[in-house]
This record gives sequence, C-alpha cells and structure tokens, in this order.
Amino acid sequence: MIASLVAIAALCLHVAGVFAAMHAVMHTRTAQGAFAWVLGLVLLPYVTLVPYLFLGASHFGGYVDLHRQRQARFFMLHEEAIRHGRLRLLSRSMPVADPRYDAIGRMLQTAMHAGNALLLHVDGAATFGAMFAAIARAERYVLVQFFIIHDDNLGRRLRDALLERAAAGVKVCLLYDSIGSHALPDTYVGALRNGGVEVHRFATRRWRNRFQLNFRNHRKVVVVDGVRGFVGGLNAGDEYLGKKPPLAPWRDTHMEIEGPAVADLQRVFAEDWYWVTGQRPPSSPPPERCGRAATMIVATGPADRQESCSLFFAQAIHAARKRLWITTPYFVPDQAVFGALRLAVFRGVDVRILIPDRPDHRTVFMASTLYAHEATLAGIRMFRFREGFLHQKVMLVDDDTAVVGSMNLDNRSFRLNFEISALNVDEAFAASVEAMLESDFANSDEVNPNDYRRLSYFRRVALHVARLFDPIL
Repeated sequence: MIASLVAIAALCLHVAGVFAAMHAVMHTRTAQGAFAWVLGLVLLPYVTLVPYLFLGASHFGGYVDLHRQRQARFFMLHEEAIRHGRLRLLSRSMPVADPRYDAIGRMLQTAMHAGNALLLHVDGAATFGAMFAAIARAERYVLVQFFIIHDDNLGRRLRDALLERAAAGVKVCLLYDSIGSHALPDTYVGALRNGGVEVHRFATRRWRNRFQLNFRNHRKVVVVDGVRGFVGGLNAGDEYLGKKPPLAPWRDTHMEIEGPAVADLQRVFAEDWYWVTGQRPPSSPPPERCGRAATMIVATGPADRQESCSLFFAQAIHAARKRLWITTPYFVPDQAVFGALRLAVFRGVDVRILIPDRPDHRTVFMASTLYAHEATLAGIRMFRFREGFLHQKVMLVDDDTAVVGSMNLDNRSFRLNFEISALNVDEAFAASVEAMLESDFANSDEVNPNDYRRLSYFRRVALHVARLFDPIL
C-alpha cells in the first residue's frame, strides 16, 4: 500500500514537472535558462519543482500594464509637443541629443536633460551625510526608496530623520523591497507610520511574494522637494558604512543631482509607488538650470518589452572610443555584454573592470572568477579590489561620460530586478569619477591569466559548475 502511494506521488511529481517544463520553454527569458529548467523539471522534479514555483516566473501582471501605459503616454505627449513646438510645457528643460546614447533614450522612451549640477559621493559617510542634510532642509516632501533597510544605527538615523520632517508637516513617502528588507521589524515600520510617514513595501505578487525571489526592486532613490535627488549603490544599513566585518570596509558610490533630471527620478519613484499604493506621491517641477551637466535617468526592469538593462550596457560599451572603466561587485555578463566588451578591446579601447577580492555570495564569486579569467584572455584588464568589499556600480566612458547607479553586471540586474542609474555627460564630473577610480585601481591587484591555471583541477571544475547557475545569479 505504501509503495503504491509512493509510486503515485512520484508519477504526479513527474507529470507536474513536465507541465512546468512546458511553461519554462514558453516563458523563460533565455534559452540557457530554459534548457536548465527543463532538464531539472523533467529528470528531477522532486528537487526542482518547488524552486521553479518561486524562481521560474518571468512575468507578472499589473505593474507591466501600468509601466507600458505610462511609457506609451510619455511617448505620445513627447511627440505631440515636438510637432506643436510646446515641449517646454511638458518639461522645464529642453532635452538634449547625444548620438552615442540616443538609442537608450528611444528604447526607454526617456530623455537626456541639460542643466544639472552633479556631486559625486565616494563612500557611505559622504553619501548619508549629504542625504540627511538634504532631508533636514525639506520643506514640501521627501521621497525615499531603498532595496535594503536595516534596523541598526544607520537605519534608525534614517527613521528619525524622516519622522522629524513628518512632524514638521513635510509629506514623507518611504518604499522598501519586501525581500531585500525581509528582516526589517514591524516595530520599525510601525514607528514610522505612527509618526506620519507613509511607508510601504514593494511587492510584485500578492500571495507568495515573501518567497518570490525574482522581480526585486533594487533601486535606491531619494528626492527632496523635486529639486535634489540621490541615486547609487548604497542601502541603509551599518555595513554600508563599513561597520560590519568580515566585509568591512565597504566600498560604494552614490551621486547627487540638482536640476531638471530630478523630475525623472521622481517619475520612476512615482511609478513604483503607484503600483504599491494606487496613489501618486507629491511632485513638483524641477528647477530649469542648476549646472552644465547633461543627465539621463535610466530605469530598467522586467516590465520592459526589451531586456533593457543588458541593452543599456551594450550600447554604452559600444559608445567607448578611448576608455571604458567599470566597477561591479558581480561580474557575470551575458553574451551580448561580454561580446561588446571584447569588441571594445579590438577597437583599441582601454577596458578595465574592477571586481571584489572577497565574496559576499560564494556562487556568484566563483562564476565571476571564471568570467574574469576569460576576460583577461580577450585582452580585458581585470582587477580585484583588496581594501574591503567592492559594491559600487560605476562606469566611465571616454573623457566625458560617467554612470552611477544600482545596476550590476549579472543576469539578475539584466533581466530580473528593477534598477536605476544616472548616465551623465559632463567632463568635470567624469574627471571626478576618473580620480576616484584611479585611487580604487591603485588599491587593487590585476588578475593574471595564470591565476586560473594555478588552481587545482577540482577547483576549476567548481568554477564551471558555478557558472551553470548564471540564469538565477
């Protein structure tokens, strides 16, 4: 009797595995990912079926519809304004064209705005010092979004700063990711709500979001009064100040924007906020001109019709003619991005990529190690940062373009996470990024192709096995 029940259960699992495999073939975004899921679901449904329920989904409703409707409306109004010469009624800053990045703007139906003042914050202390100072000066509203918020010293400083502004009559909206901030206690959220802060968690699914590891909102955005905005790689926790070993010190970068591009930061936040709450957060027109930099806010995610994050990196890499310096904590590029990097080398571009020397996620680190070795064989100069854990996401193109944001060079950023970065064309800002990266490279060791060859055979096998998990890293 027991044997018969076990056999029936096994048969049901295999049948369910076959149907799940059919779903994977139809909906998984890459052929590599679909093949991996199909093999596992058909041959080992006992092991892979439950993970597929939480990792295999590649689309969701609601947010997609909202996102695409917003993009369609933006494009329609933009084209209508150009035809009637009324563009200034829609934006207080005339968009500027840069042939190198126009394809990115058309893909995302966004624009590059001139007249921005930019400030680079090279570490957590500088970032949160400036951020808290800006919040303290808020007069109308504060919009805050983080992937991770911890209930520690820095997290409580953020809480207290928001409560102080809410008590002063300022409208405060806080959005955090439900998986990234899974450890955030109810008491923290309750204190904010009791103090007048509107706080919500970002969730793309209603009933199983706690276990839905895909479609995380990885963005980090702060907007104050529609005038000043912050974007970059830092979350709100003590480790981002380098206060939590073994990853300390923590190497990360943020930037501050004042000017017309802040309107697009507001728009991205508003889209996420509206999906969660059904309401629109406060907004106001940005100042017309605060500086000389041209900035495009690049917001990507799985709701886009195209694989926009991967395409963004590919286009930015193709734009390089002299220099391409990239820093990323996770170097697991897809074929399009890896191919673009190799072509840049053949164009004579100085391609350098800086990655960590210590892991925070062991499997990703092992896959990155193999890709780093293959990159060196293609003429890409790879460096490992030795002064702590490198978490910054920065790209420097030639002498005038610098990108700062939340995007990693991995499949999760390319296809599964909501990300945001600022692409800035300004020689002065690029020079400050160059100086920062030169210091980082000076505190790094260059990867040698022989480093891989010195590994034991079984260690090399382990690296190749780790790379098999590319689709979900």
